[in-house]
Amino acid sequence: MAAEEDGWTGMGWNWRDADGIRRRLAAGADPESWNGSRPLHRAAVFGSPEAVAELARRVADVDAMEDGVTALWEAVMSRKPANARALAAAGADPWRLSFGGWSPGRLSLAGPTPELFLAPEGISLTDTERAAAQEAHRLITALGEFDYDGTALACVAGIDAAEAVRRLQATPVVDDNLLNVLKERLEDPYAYDMDESLHIVGVTSVPGGCVVTQPWGYAPQMTGVLARLSAGTLCYGLYANPKSGNQGSIARDGTIKGSDLHPGGGPDENDTSAEVLASYLYQHNAVAYACAFAGLRLADRRAVTGPPDAWVELPRRDYWSH
Repeated sequence: MAAEEDGWTGMGWNWRDADGIRRRLAAGADPESWNGSRPLHRAAVFGSPEAVAELARRVADVDAMEDGVTALWEAVMSRKPANARALAAAGADPWRLSFGGWSPGRLSLAGPTPELFLAPEGISLTDTERAAAQEAHRLITALGEFDYDGTALACVAGIDAAEAVRRLQATPVVDDNLLNVLKERLEDPYAYDMDESLHIVGVTSVPGGCVVTQPWGYAPQMTGVLARLSAGTLCYGLYANPKSGNQGSIARDGTIKGSDLHPGGGPDENDTSAEVLASYLYQHNAVAYACAFAGLRLADRRAVTGPPDAWVELPRRDYWSH
């Protein structure tokens, strides 16, 4: 049903106005359809508790599915506890299993509001899940909030910066003039042509491994770089593309195992239990997700934003065909 026919014309993504939604519904707006989607799911993420409650009492099934999940799942995943409570009060089931074998209620136990629902006896996090949630909170807090658009990373498990330099056959940058230019680039990455210093990357040892970084370009995520770094280990590559968003890659033992991934995004239907949990814990935190995937336990964001332990120059070669 088109938007013109379902009564939600011009609604957009603002679902906080409960009175406006009530007027639309009274005028015949369809509580089950908005531009091919479900209004309750939109309100669960973008609306107010009052708007959620208004829609929840109008729909035939408060646990109706869209893209494999309920509105309550969307509210929990989006960290909207008041909306989740409104849905539960309207009869939504917090313990209905969804992606990766998680229910909205059990997933909430790993988030900032573990008291959101009264868990039935026997429903809890495992020790591994609880530890993952605690580390996610620590890591996100340690990194803090910062603008990383245009930055690329290779998060490598189990090797230090010196070993990363050896694997890349890179040479330390020792020219003072170039080091001064790199310092200026950190202060204003967009003031220079990216291609002029695409072959320069930073390397920093961190607990659990090392980070190869370039705050102004995509070099650390090039397939040839990831393949060399991941020999005998695991590496997660991230490029925060200013034009198209976060792009992730997984390399294991010299082979690219995943590409065109979306770190910091929501989970997918076929994700494992651990992958769903990671998507929840690191939603909208792509850098933290990349670090955690490789088991890196950064104490701050210096390895990402600089200055690194060392600036090094990559050999000039084709890094896209290895």
